[in-house]
Amino acid sequence: MTDLSAELLAWYDVHARRLPWRVPPQERRAGILPDPYRVWLSEIMLQQTTVAAVIPYFAQFTEAWPTVADLAAAPDEEVMSAWAGLGYYARARNLLKCARAVAAGDGHFPDTEAGLMALPGIGPYTAAAVAAIAFDRQATVLDGNVERVMARLHAVEEPLPDSKEALRAHAALLTPAERPGDHAQAVMDLGATICSPRSPACGICPWRAPCRARAEGIAAELPRKRAKAAKPVRLGYIYLARARDGAVLVETRPEKGLLGGMLGLPGSDWSAAPEPAPPLAADWRQAGEVRHTFTHFHLRLAVLVAGVPEGGPGFRQVPARAFPTVMRKAYLAGLAALETA
Repeated sequence: MTDLSAELLAWYDVHARRLPWRVPPQERRAGILPDPYRVWLSEIMLQQTTVAAVIPYFAQFTEAWPTVADLAAAPDEEVMSAWAGLGYYARARNLLKCARAVAAGDGHFPDTEAGLMALPGIGPYTAAAVAAIAFDRQATVLDGNVERVMARLHAVEEPLPDSKEALRAHAALLTPAERPGDHAQAVMDLGATICSPRSPACGICPWRAPCRARAEGIAAELPRKRAKAAKPVRLGYIYLARARDGAVLVETRPEKGLLGGMLGLPGSDWSAAPEPAPPLAADWRQAGEVRHTFTHFHLRLAVLVAGVPEGGPGFRQVPARAFPTVMRKAYLAGLAALETA
């Protein structure tokens, strides 16, 4: 173990975050490792999502489906509905595929990066994280927090993503054979709590002395990133038809594509010049516009509403929480317009 690793682990033993999927360092040192299912579930949920946002979803999932076998046996619609609002919905589809692949095998997650990478929806980062945290494998974990810490520790000024492999190499040199799971979580905690994106708290950092960026006065500027192109704007129409009993017309979106497999309201395509596409003949009226930003574009949806005497196929009583975020926005805007009609 390098001196830097030892210093970081000593800091982590005192300052480790308490997280519902984590086994504290004192217990890990006594030989207690976390449930791989909980580690994997948390890592999938944490992709592009904050810890604060994930915690209630993690609690809901582990209460409903406490084991990977339970999740594998769950109906798709229930899992997709429970995921609604967490975003990046391909993760939920891959979550089910992976759980079912594990359950169809021996019911246990592989304990190596290569074995984990063979499962659906698990890429290099997740494989390394699960291998290190759940099985104490000497795997190099590189998320955004670790990239930031490495960029500052070594004053890497080449912008991301071009510098990713250099940062990975720096992280690999620091990954110890002893307590690699704690080390991985320690570097992530350091980035999340001290070596933060803005105003890093260098004065209380366990790596303040060897940190080259701190010495050069450029810590807050790193890691640099390539300038991003402006996101395009797409437009669309979305329709809320409500029957007298309160049921609304809904659909399950196609498996492939944005919001795949999620519950939604019927609507048009999303493009620069969409064509109106009312799902049934009714007295449609404008109910305003909702806006949402996806990874690669901004979306503006014109919401149209109509009251109909009776429902029919596709009409259901649906709570707002069952919809993904953009659909929920349109649903609530449409309901408000119908209530004030």
